[in-house]
Amino acid sequence: MFSYASHKAVSEYKEAKALGIDTVPVLIGPVSYLLLSKPAKGVEKSFSLLSLLGSILPIYKEVVAELKAAGASWIQFDEPTLVKDLDAHELAAFSSAYAELESAVSGLNVLIETYFADIPAESYKTLTSLSGVTAYGFDLIRGAKTLDLIRSSFPSGKYLFAGVVDGRNIWADDLAASLSTLQSLEVVAGKDKLVVSTSCSLMHTAVDLVNETKLDDEIKSWLAFAAQKVVEVNALAKALAGQKDEAYFAANAAALASRKSSPRVTNEEVQKAAAALKGSDHRRATNVSARLDAQQKKLNLPILPTTTIGSFPQTVELRRVRREYKAKKISEEEYVSAIKEEISKVVKIQEELDIDVLVHGEPERNDMVEYFGEQLSGFAFTANGWVQSYGSRCVKPPIIYGDVSRPNPMTVFWSKTAQSMTSRPMKGMLTGPVTILNWSFVRNDQPRFETCYQIALAIKKEVEDLEAAGIQVIQIDEAALREGLPLRKSEHAFYLDWAVHSFRITNCGVQDTTQIHTHMCYSNFNDIIHSIIDMDADVITIENSRSDEKLLSVFREGVKYGAGIGPGVYDIHSPRIPTTEEIADRINKMLAVLDTNILWVNPDCGLKTRKYTEVKPALTNMVSATKLIRTQLASAK
Repeated sequence: MFSYASHKAVSEYKEAKALGIDTVPVLIGPVSYLLLSKPAKGVEKSFSLLSLLGSILPIYKEVVAELKAAGASWIQFDEPTLVKDLDAHELAAFSSAYAELESAVSGLNVLIETYFADIPAESYKTLTSLSGVTAYGFDLIRGAKTLDLIRSSFPSGKYLFAGVVDGRNIWADDLAASLSTLQSLEVVAGKDKLVVSTSCSLMHTAVDLVNETKLDDEIKSWLAFAAQKVVEVNALAKALAGQKDEAYFAANAAALASRKSSPRVTNEEVQKAAAALKGSDHRRATNVSARLDAQQKKLNLPILPTTTIGSFPQTVELRRVRREYKAKKISEEEYVSAIKEEISKVVKIQEELDIDVLVHGEPERNDMVEYFGEQLSGFAFTANGWVQSYGSRCVKPPIIYGDVSRPNPMTVFWSKTAQSMTSRPMKGMLTGPVTILNWSFVRNDQPRFETCYQIALAIKKEVEDLEAAGIQVIQIDEAALREGLPLRKSEHAFYLDWAVHSFRITNCGVQDTTQIHTHMCYSNFNDIIHSIIDMDADVITIENSRSDEKLLSVFREGVKYGAGIGPGVYDIHSPRIPTTEEIADRINKMLAVLDTNILWVNPDCGLKTRKYTEVKPALTNMVSATKLIRTQLASAK
């Protein structure tokens, strides 16, 4: 049963009020709360989440009553699921939930916010006829079609919160364009009922441009972080009220014009190369089973080959070396020698553990996207542009402002160095184009897929240079492929088509004997398994144990997979060290649904966040479990 546990919304409202600031408390709406939940372990998959609506609404009434008593005059419910493909039963839940809340919220202004996509016509109809609601908010950046719905019918006497300033990117708003959108909406909603807003909350963008002392002035003039977006919203609201700050609008127009015409943004050669991609779907010359045979002749790996995903623990000492090199406190020579020493240590550990395909451990890398972005043109970096990733973890996404190209090899030196230390295959280690795209702030002056194709061409050059340097196994991580999937089903096919195509571009030019790996994590893959197969990698290592082996159910349901596959045998996000028996049990579960000759054994993910005291015993048990199963398979033969 549900109970009222956290009073955060009320205590924070009171805290602000005591400082003389009247805020709008924001709560996740009851229907989205349930629709975005998942059934607990052991609960039937068919369980209807919405059946809990009756038991959750009394809690909402308690919270609303407390907020009312504390003096709140507005309350915001976020109902972002309204932009998804909802059926009649789900839409009816919105109507009944807000009818049930109507008396509790009487006397308050109630705003329902939606964001991240266009709202479908049926959902718009449901939303604008909800009882007890006084205001509706829409994302007009990612929901341009919503404008047509608003213009064709908007309930009279209600407030329209128009999300015209992008809350999910870092570009300065086109103020003139936003103002003209707002003026057209004023006619529909009425002058006193139109509220200027951001497209969503500002947690997805960096905090304040004032903190960026290293960005050059030209690029800086094109940007707006959260603090600047608030200023933009205010300037638009004032302009609507007839107090337009002409100087501010003129400076904005000048910055936009400079971005449009800047030679730093456009690279003719890159544009041509990307345009030339249109005619082909970039597949390798032979099918995957023929390639695997050719690779096996060259690599000569045992059955159930073992490998790790890429990174090894990033120690305090290692971070110090990188920091001092960046601050020019140590010479390049000292830096290279320290990194070589670390790689040599990582190689030795893997050889002692008897792992089959080795990695160099990535000691020279700060972050799997930033490291590449720093070496590609068209990217800029912030000093303090931190954005929450999850919990207390933050990331600092690069900014892609122009056409992307690779001036010089990025990883070849380190991969060659590492391969020279061992006779075992050493994996080249790259981040894929879709992940670089999805984990960056992307330019908004061309379609995302065009930028992705440009990154793919840059990575393709790197792949071919690694191959030429004698690297026989090259991993191209696509951790964030699933993450970019649009919210609406009708847009899935287009996204998956260009995302998978971008991956294939990176490696379509290598020889059959070069083994291409990819890695994916943090995802529910079951609904995109056919796209994963279409990536046509030789081997995919994929997070599996952290998600309770959901991945294996796809193969149980009869999806045929012919390439190499390594579903993770243990969760690296936990300090817990799995036993040999436990890992052997996992491998056996995999062998029940996958052929022996395609199965690889590896952890879920990279090891950089773990300590060596956890990594060594876990990998020891992983190799022991693999050897145990190899022996059992041999004797069964």
